[in-house]
This record gives sequence, structure tokens and C-alpha cells, in this order.
Amino acid sequence: MSTAKFDTIGQYLLKRLYETGVKHVFGVPGDYVLGFYDLMTKSPVRHIGTTREDTAAFAADGYARCLGMGALAVTYGVGALNTVNAVAGAYAESSPVVVISGAPGGREQRDDPLLHHRFGPFTFQREIFERITCASVVLDDPVMAFRQIDRALASARRFCKPVYIEIPRDMVMVEGYPAPDETIEPFVSDETALSEAVAETMALLAKSVSPMIIAGVELHRRRLQGTLVEFVERAKLPVVATLSGKSVIAERHPAYLGIYQGAMSSENARYTVEQSDLLLMLGVTLNDIDTGIYTAKLDPHLMVRASMNEVVISAHRYPRVALADFLTKLLSAVSARNEVVFPKTEASVAIEFPEPDRPITTARMVERLNQALSDEMIVVCDVGDCLFAALDLQVHEQSEFLASGFYATMGFAVPVALGAQIARPDHRALILVGDGAFQMTGTELSTHAQLGLNPIVVVFNNRGYSTERCILEGPFNDISLWRFDRLGEVFGPLKGYEASTEEAFEEALTNALNNRTMPSVINVHLSADDASSAMKRLAMHLKTKVNGGS
Repeated sequence: MSTAKFDTIGQYLLKRLYETGVKHVFGVPGDYVLGFYDLMTKSPVRHIGTTREDTAAFAADGYARCLGMGALAVTYGVGALNTVNAVAGAYAESSPVVVISGAPGGREQRDDPLLHHRFGPFTFQREIFERITCASVVLDDPVMAFRQIDRALASARRFCKPVYIEIPRDMVMVEGYPAPDETIEPFVSDETALSEAVAETMALLAKSVSPMIIAGVELHRRRLQGTLVEFVERAKLPVVATLSGKSVIAERHPAYLGIYQGAMSSENARYTVEQSDLLLMLGVTLNDIDTGIYTAKLDPHLMVRASMNEVVISAHRYPRVALADFLTKLLSAVSARNEVVFPKTEASVAIEFPEPDRPITTARMVERLNQALSDEMIVVCDVGDCLFAALDLQVHEQSEFLASGFYATMGFAVPVALGAQIARPDHRALILVGDGAFQMTGTELSTHAQLGLNPIVVVFNNRGYSTERCILEGPFNDISLWRFDRLGEVFGPLKGYEASTEEAFEEALTNALNNRTMPSVINVHLSADDASSAMKRLAMHLKTKVNGGS
């Protein structure tokens, strides 16, 4: 009789995560997941403790956006349910996050007791996560557990969506049964549809006078940024990005014209897109934020749309065509054009900063931050005016701007920056966050401090919810006043600065850039009615919706 010892279910899950590239798991311990945590301490996977479960999920999202997959581990009920918003955001924005939840043991569940953290039938939690993940499994059968793990992780990779893995606490140390290697069929493009889509696109390019590219978020998720750059440089086509696709190409590339977001765009980007006679829309999702609350003027008869495994050209639809295959085949089909010069972008004028005794404003602050950006920085931006103001920032390298551009959840930036810096330790995070959003999840800055990370946090402190103020003013938009610059007294090693004038901001920013050993927080006092021009344009459109307009 064989005495071979196999991995336990918990060991196999950790091993497969590590092989997939997940070297860190974020989370908060709880008794239903403690056995798995103990196992993690004996594995090469490192646990990163967070202050809350939802921030663990945000951090895993940031990690996934940087490395291709992220993971968190939480306890049953109170822990897992606290992650729902962040996981829903990862689902909406196609970020492959692995949610690992401990659970009561099988015998405990069969006896049906009123166990702590229980909120109904034990199936309820899995059923909730089924709605916001692309695969959900419960590892309650040692015969099937290994295969379930493999299939869940493969689904996360294939669909770029979160997956849910529940492990009862009495199954963590149960040996699993290795199954024969299962070949999970990858998505394969229909060769006929692919060839015809490329041929029609090339014919349109040959006739076009002013073709250009709109690059979207799916290029990030499918890791196609390099292929995009090759295509842009070979075809000599100008390119704009959607807001959710920002930084899909290095924003100082001569072909890059900025963000196109309908009425929220710069005049140059808006004019160039809307006068084009052929738009190659690669990986674009036409949601309301990316289209500037549907103010984008895009003629569907002048589009080639490649996304979500299909290509649509005017009224022609080519199903089962992967974006990667389409872009790669376009790259090989297009002839190199050397005589074309990229259109000139609006030249950025060096600003005189600081001006003595001048109060700091959002626009001037963002201009100064743009000058301070370096090729080692990842910009992580929360929602609200800090996001719309950041449209004008030009990050140096591709995929170095992270935001909840579509799902638009507050509290995104500080914990996502934690995951991003763990994933890319050679980079430094510049975190742009409103005072309201910081109050939701800013406690995670204490984890940055504990780990010796050195992000620069710029708090847009206008004493309330500025986006909502622009839409509908009322006392419900006011929040309590925090002394963000004094958080080091609570959070640990952290440098805090206050700035209400340009001179104070310049001194604070200079000190923060030079502080390489701990986080820096700049508490920037802004006028309550200060808003970026993009925010004001957006608010005008949203105001009609709130007031019952169509």
C-alpha cells in the first residue's frame, strides 16, 4: 500500500497561489481562517496584515493590477462580507482578485448550530459572492479540492475577474487527492472571423485620412501595453486613452494626446478624436464615466471596436476574436510608416511656483505635482475632484496610474497603494485622496508606516464631499475636520505637513520628496468651492440627473 504523503488542501492552495505569482496575501485573521494563516507562516507566501477586511481587498486589487493577480484571506461572515464593496469594484473593473474565506467546519455546519458570525444558511455567503466573481468554490471534498483550486485560479486569469474560494476550517489540513493534469482549454479566436476583421480594418486604414486610437482599460488587464506601443510606433497613429485606461501608454510618448472623456476632455484631445474619420477603439468600455456622462461624440459608423472577445466594425460583428490576437495580427499586417510625424500636443508651460502669499488651488497644485513626477512613481488616485484634476498629470511609464475610474468607490487610494507598493517595491506611490475618502480607509496608512514604505499622500482637504457639493449643496456634504498632518502621533513613523499657500506646499512637497524612510502626508487646505474645470463640467451633467432630468 502506498504511503506517499500528499499536500493538504491548504498547502496546495498556497502552493498554487505562489506559482501563479501571488507572493503576498492581505487580510485580517479570524478564528475560521486561523488554521490557514498558521499554514501561511510555514510557506513562502507572506501575510500582510491590514486594519480592515475591505482595505485588504483593495490592497489585493492594487497588487493584481500591478502583477496580474492578488489575494486576500478573511474569516467567515463579518470578515468576508466586509469585503463585498471592494470585490464588486474589482469585478466591475476586471481585476483578478482571489477571495479566500475561512468557514465553519463541515461537521459544525451539518449540526446546524447558531455559530458566531452566522447570518443565515451556510450557503448564503457563497451565493453572495457568486454575483461578484467569475467562479466560486467550496473546498469541502478532498477528492475535488485540488481541481477546484486550479479551475478557480485559471478562471481569474482568463476572465480578469475575482474568484471566491471558501475553505472550511476542518479541511485546511486534510490531504487532497492529486487528479490527473487537466488541460483547461484557453480561449481561441475564430481564425476566419479574426482574418476578416483584420482585413476590413486594414482596408479602412488605407482609405482613412485621420485615423487614431482610443486605448481602454482592457489593454491594461490583458497585459497588452507593450503590443500597443509597438503598433502605435509602427503605424504612426496618435493615441488617446479613456479615463479608466489612463497610463496604458507612457504619457510623455510623442503619440499620446491625453485623455478623451467627452466634454471633460482637453480641447486638443476632444477635437482630434471627434474630427477623426476612423477610430480604432482597443479595449474600450463605453461606460458613463469614460464617455463623460455620455457627452462623447463618437460616430459608430467610423469605429473599429475590439473588446470583450469580439470586434465590431460599423454594422459588422466578428464574434470570438480575442483582443490580443486582433492587435497582434494588426501589428504584423500594418506597414511601417517613417514619414509620418505625430501631431503636436499642447506644450506644457513651466509655471512660476510658488508665488508669494498665493493661496493654494487644485489646478496649481496639480501643475506642480506634474513637474515633480519621476519615472519611479506610481500615481494612485481616489475618486472625486482629485481624480478629475489628475487627468492633467503625465505619468512617465505605462500602467503607473491606478484609480477606480468606472466603479468610482471612495476610499480606494490608500489601501490600493499598499498593494501596489508591495507588488512593486522599486516604485514609490504618490497618493491623491480627498479628505472624505481618507476618513474611510486612511487607517491603512499605518500599515505603510509599519512596513517602512514611503508613499507621499496629498490630501485634498476642502472640508467635505466636493463632488456632491458641485451636484447638490447641503449640510450632508460636510464632514468632521481631521488634523491629517498629525497622524504620525497615532499611526507610527510618519511625517506630516500642512499647506494653505503655494509657499507652504512647495516646502512640504520638497521635504516629502526627500523623505525616503517613511510615509509623508501633506494636508492641503483648499477652498470649499475650489474645483477642477473637468469636475465643474461633470457636475453640470450630473446635476440634471439628480434633479430628475434625462
